Amino acid sequence: MKLLRYGPAGQEKPGLMDNDGNIRCLAEHVEDINGSALSDEAIATLRELDTDSLPLVDGNQRLGPCVGGVGKFLCIGLNYSDHAAESGMPLPSEPEVFTKATSAICGPDDNIVQPLNSDKLDWEVELAIVIGKHTSYVTEEEAADYIAGYCVCNDVSERTFQLERGNQWDKGKGCDTFGPIGPWLVTRDEVTNPQDLNMWLKVNGHRYQDGNTQTMVFGPAFIVSYLSQFMSLQPGDVISSGTPPGVGLGQKPPTYLAVGDKIELGIDGLGSQSQTVVAVDS
Repeated sequence: MKLLRYGPAGQEKPGLMDNDGNIRCLAEHVEDINGSALSDEAIATLRELDTDSLPLVDGNQRLGPCVGGVGKFLCIGLNYSDHAAESGMPLPSEPEVFTKATSAICGPDDNIVQPLNSDKLDWEVELAIVIGKHTSYVTEEEAADYIAGYCVCNDVSERTFQLERGNQWDKGKGCDTFGPIGPWLVTRDEVTNPQDLNMWLKVNGHRYQDGNTQTMVFGPAFIVSYLSQFMSLQPGDVISSGTPPGVGLGQKPPTYLAVGDKIELGIDGLGSQSQTVVAVDS
């Protein structure tokens, strides 16, 4: 299933995308696409619904973040061997973990707001993992059963804040609008192999990123198991799992986003996003 949330920001309703590309309303069956709707049992109940009988949503709806009420927004850095090479950094022996503020989360096609004093605004197409049930001290072999599904994430980054303002990455990762997720959450049963997905990103029509999750250093199951050794993961938590090469920082010379730039990105089977960079007071 492709689960989604639609409507004005802060007033999103739960829905799903049917096989014909139409949005169907799920409001009579779940309050939201959040942690409580992502257990195996809850997803199985939704899967049994007669999709054609669900209310058809009319009009050109804004898509919100595909998961609501996210408790933790975790990220893995330098998790693609070819991206680590372009960054001139060694492959990590363990996952590099950082966080994005949950206030950074926005819809897949919402504007990206360039923060005040930003001069190195960058892009990163990433596969995001969505947790389906309480996860603590699970093995890699067990971990897949704790994943509700996957979605596209743009790990928007401000490199000056991240790399030149101390040694904490979070400052350059958690600004408002720096975490578009969606357009929908694809349940894990529909993602045959999360480590064989093509992914891409374009800026103003130029393709900068063209990779595949095959070059991940640490796969989704390992990441979930690893994180569960240090903290419990809760239903609805989102983990963005790293980016392939082609980020602005890695260009020669480096290339960064400016107000008015349009970003398009996507992952095979998980949908695509489109954002425009705007000034902070827009």
